[in-house]
Amino acid sequence: MITAELKKEYYRALLDKDTEYEGVFYVGVKTTGVFCRPTCPARKPKFDHCEFFESAQEALLASYRPCKRCCPLSHPNQVSELVQRLVKAVEENPEKRWTEKDFQELSVDASTARRQFKKRFGMTFVEYARARRMGLAMKQIREGGAVIDAQLSTGYESSSGFRDAFSRIMGAAPTLLGQSNILKASWLDTRLGPMIAIADEEALHLLEFLDRRGLEREVERLRQKTTSAIIPGETEPIRSIERELSQYFDGELKEFKTPVTFLGSPFQKSVWEVLRNISYGETRSYSDIARALGKPSAFRAVAQANGANQLAIIVPCHRVINSNGELGGYGGGLTRKKWLIDHEKQGVCIT
Repeated sequence: MITAELKKEYYRALLDKDTEYEGVFYVGVKTTGVFCRPTCPARKPKFDHCEFFESAQEALLASYRPCKRCCPLSHPNQVSELVQRLVKAVEENPEKRWTEKDFQELSVDASTARRQFKKRFGMTFVEYARARRMGLAMKQIREGGAVIDAQLSTGYESSSGFRDAFSRIMGAAPTLLGQSNILKASWLDTRLGPMIAIADEEALHLLEFLDRRGLEREVERLRQKTTSAIIPGETEPIRSIERELSQYFDGELKEFKTPVTFLGSPFQKSVWEVLRNISYGETRSYSDIARALGKPSAFRAVAQANGANQLAIIVPCHRVINSNGELGGYGGGLTRKKWLIDHEKQGVCIT
């Protein structure tokens, strides 16, 4: 988490173009919509116009695009020609979903692209492209419905790109919703990174980290299962979970009260109910969950249901680990899983 003091330190480094901070942080400039390296030669923004990030992925998910002057993801002195070429290709069409054929057309080996991006930025090329696309489509969520029509009419990166990106992820452009069932979506800033919350007026349907792999497919399944359009906005369940998440991360809340809706098979729902009964600060194995369901051999099915959970943290799939004590998997990433487990254990010790 970037504290107020750290923000001041980063801003001083930005003004001084301090090379020691290269790779330590990136700065998003709210007035231009770009993010830069600490040593960017461009005119320095005011402090209030800056948003600081510890990774390029965070900046992309916050809807910022790479600065063309300092090239934060493709500076010629720091990355290969391949990375420069792929970053340029994404910026020419940020809404694009990359396939094997696209790599072939550029005469690029997909595994090489994955390896070079992972080594340089801590994320694969596909993760980078997805983060750029998600940031593009989530910009309207963060800024609210009043801005959407202006963005759609003026275009974002291209005349139709933003509308297309919105439609692919949310199901319909806001101006085309008509009389559809409506779910509201909001951007939530948390200590572990941005999350998206989707709810109706009664209950929360989805809570996920924005960089979760497969999030777009999750949103699409939700839209189809509920036959709804999803638009930016807030409902009482969203306001409730935002308050509770803040309390949870501050160590002041151990049990979530926000009403939720489960959309899954009977077996998945039974697994999720067992997960909610794992006490704060404790962990269980997949085999433990299977035995609790009376199906001791179904631990693989339990793991699959665990991965299908769409209510991160509320339904605490992070509390499920392997029988040998290893962390196992987690849709939000193992670093977050370890942090959540340690955070809860610390909270138990304090009390």
